[in-house]
Amino acid sequence: MTRCDPLHHVLAVTLRIPSRNLLSRGLGTINRVSASAVRTVVVKVGSSSITAGDGALDHNALDALVSQLARLSGDGIRPLLVSSGAIAAGRGEIGVAVAAREIDVLQALAAVGQGLLMAEYSRRLHAHRMVTAQVLLTARDFGERTAYLNARRTLARLLAWGVVPVINENDTVATDEITFGENDRLAALVATLVGANLLLILTDIPGVFSSDPRLVADATLVDEVTDFDHALAAATAGRPGSAAGSGGMASKIAAARIAAWSGIPCVIAQASEPDVMRRAVAGETVGTRVRAQPDRMAARKVWIAFAQATRGRLRVDEGAVDAICRRGRSLLPVGIRAVEGQFEPGEAVEIVDAGGTLVAKGLARSSADVLREVAARGPEKRDVPGETAVHRDDLVVLSR
Repeated sequence: MTRCDPLHHVLAVTLRIPSRNLLSRGLGTINRVSASAVRTVVVKVGSSSITAGDGALDHNALDALVSQLARLSGDGIRPLLVSSGAIAAGRGEIGVAVAAREIDVLQALAAVGQGLLMAEYSRRLHAHRMVTAQVLLTARDFGERTAYLNARRTLARLLAWGVVPVINENDTVATDEITFGENDRLAALVATLVGANLLLILTDIPGVFSSDPRLVADATLVDEVTDFDHALAAATAGRPGSAAGSGGMASKIAAARIAAWSGIPCVIAQASEPDVMRRAVAGETVGTRVRAQPDRMAARKVWIAFAQATRGRLRVDEGAVDAICRRGRSLLPVGIRAVEGQFEPGEAVEIVDAGGTLVAKGLARSSADVLREVAARGPEKRDVPGETAVHRDDLVVLSR
């Protein structure tokens, strides 16, 4: 099975690194929003930002985090918190070595730590006269359409009641999700699910740098990301996360990309930055702001592009690329040159050009075996009247 889901890899981004003075004079404010315009904010906090060096929960950090959530709520803004930390909290309680990575160990630690983490949030929010709700999700809850819609209705009801949802990956039953920094992706999917106005990813560094600051002395903090292409690959690709967390900057940029394509701006900032939530909501220069794409992707297209696990890959010719990207057409069998992976009708596939560059993603109309047989024919026999490999209604263009 081909595992090339855009949720698990990053298309890099074009950087614009304006000076603080230029920004203060008003450049790059298209995506800036006043606090009065923001009504729903998804805040994601990583394990390293709420745990101490020994892996135990950092109570001062939790106090500051919850106080800021309360201030947002007092300003009429509906916050949702996507919080890592269950595995780290469980590790601090049980004392398992930090390096332990066996899946059953991580799941057991999550089972211990999730209750501890939720109790800390609930107690603190209650002190601010706020009610909280625990919501545990996995990638499967987003991949299946009925579950996706049910999750959206539940979260909408909680927000209507004024409840603060505290959301986490359901690590106890997850498998490969634990190792991919899934809470970054989860936060972006939650933001699209509830139609958030802002995604705020809090981490243990000030934001995105032009290069890895641990390796490059003159690495520059990027104030704003304006467009996605290949310029950020060196800055983010393959960077590991902290010892406490499972993500890294690459997974945060991937999450920001999901939000941006959904029409939602994202801020990646340091959790310890004073009053970081209010400042991010107000549009102040804090961390790295990733601007939303001007054309918001429809909700179903977002679901196809980012919530569906990729089961295979279709390599197509230049004529098919032109039809898909520039003429808004469906992918026909005549344009397919090779089929990778094993998939059934209705499952998601990536569409790549002759050089392997990702072009689009969509839901296949036929199985891998059928399309593989079609691709093996001569070009003059590939195009069967009435056949469509991926219909344009089920297809999302992702590049070119």
